Formats: sequence, structure tokens, C-alpha cells
Amino acid sequence: MKMESVKAIAAEELKVGKSRVWVDTNNLDKVLDTTSRDDVRKLIDLHIIQKKNKKGNSNYRLKKRISQLQKGRRRGPGSVRGTKYARYPRKRRWITLIRALRSELRTLKAENKIDQKVYRRYYRIIKSGTFTSRAQLVSHLKSSSNMAGDKNENNTSS
Repeated sequence: MKMESVKAIAAEELKVGKSRVWVDTNNLDKVLDTTSRDDVRKLIDLHIIQKKNKKGNSNYRLKKRISQLQKGRRRGPGSVRGTKYARYPRKRRWITLIRALRSELRTLKAENKIDQKVYRRYYRIIKSGTFTSRAQLVSHLKSSSNMAGDKNENNTSS
């Protein structure tokens, strides 16, 4: 039987493509002497005909690139695609800021540094976009002497 026919039959038996059929070149005479599908099955059992492993693509370069990105590499001006606000939208920035300021306000209220009235007023002020950071909020509260801890400190020093 021709080598092509043997490979085709072996591919069917092994349930792989013809390109994944490997034939031992030391036993070519046995392979060429086959006359039936049963003979091919016997050669498969004798490991004269085998199936090759699938050729996978390596993920090494991808993993290396991802690890570099996590370290902050590969983010220079040549890699920037999209505008500033496409990369970090205004709304996402606003949400992050508002959540931080409101949580700061809640902690101050929980520690009894501000009362409910001050909390409500500053909640509305925060919503207007007046403050840009937690530090600015706290310093404003201190300067306007709305924090309970500061009042006590001022009274003890007088």
C-alpha cells in the first residue's frame, strides 16, 4: 500500500489529521507491506505508527508583557492610544472622588468629630464638586471649626 494511503487510514483510526500521523522510518518496509486497515491497526499497536502531539502556541511572551505592564512598564507616550478621558473617563474619576469624600465624611461622623447637621451640609457641598481630595475636605472642616476635636483642643489651650 502507498504511504499516503497508510497515513490516511492511520489518521482515521487515530482520529487526527494526516499531518499529525508519524511513521517510524526504520520500519518502512513493514508499513509499505500493509494491505488492510487491520494491518494499520497492528502497526499502531506496535507504535510504528503514532500520532504527534498538538503544536501549541507558547504564552511566554504574553505573560512577560503582562507582568511588565503590571510593573508600570510599556506605558510611555508611544504606547498611549486614546485621549486622557478615553483611558480614564471623567465619570469614573468623579465616582472615585465622591466615594472617597463621602466615606471620609461618614468616618468623621462615626467618630463624633462632626454632628448630623454639619454632615448633611458638607454632603451637599461635596456633591457640588467643591473639594478635590480628602485632605482638602478635612482641612476645610478644621479651618471652619466644624470639627468637635478641634473645638476641645482650642478650649484647653485658652
